[in-house]
Amino acid sequence: MCNRYISPSQAEIERYWHIGRHNPTKWHEVVAPRRYGPFSRLGSAGDIELLSGQWGLIPNWSKTAKLQFSTNNCRSEEMATKPTFRGAWMNSQRCIIPALSFDEPCWETGKNAWWRFRRADGQPWGLAGLWNTWLDTRTGELIESYTMLTVNADDHPLMSRMHKPDPTLPPDQQDKRSVVAIEGADTEPWLAGDVTEAKMLIKPPEAELIASSPLTER
Repeated sequence: MCNRYISPSQAEIERYWHIGRHNPTKWHEVVAPRRYGPFSRLGSAGDIELLSGQWGLIPNWSKTAKLQFSTNNCRSEEMATKPTFRGAWMNSQRCIIPALSFDEPCWETGKNAWWRFRRADGQPWGLAGLWNTWLDTRTGELIESYTMLTVNADDHPLMSRMHKPDPTLPPDQQDKRSVVAIEGADTEPWLAGDVTEAKMLIKPPEAELIASSPLTER
């Protein structure tokens, strides 16, 4: 699971994803759960639009914007059935979350040591997510929000090393998690493709795409 990442600037996002200039609400550079971060989605005219929203999806059925449980990450294996995320997935509300880097904990020494993950090519990550627009029926306010998809990474040479092991499970059944990286060429299939096309893109990033190192401070 990812609980912290660094956002690119608006200019960097517009340049890399060829998005026309937008003026979304400001977001945090260091994005943590329930902070605001940028995400892009398919617009009503078929273009890609850039927005700012809460990192932590608010489902339509929620009576309040402040949920009592975490929704910043969504296990991709559960997105079609879990009530919190099912509506967004079934309605093809897929998005891309720009990130310069993201952090994950490594427990190989028996203690939590944070690692930072960048792209080896120096480009920003485009992480797969789902979005929703929640209506506050009391005030009429619309709140944009999103969640970051994760996928099993037990067989990944690098991501399988992250997160605290579960002592009750064998090594090959830990359910270590990874973010899902959408490559630039796959932007349109992810945002505008059908369910079958989108599912094919849900996988951990290739190890050679990742440049990672332990953090001395966090």
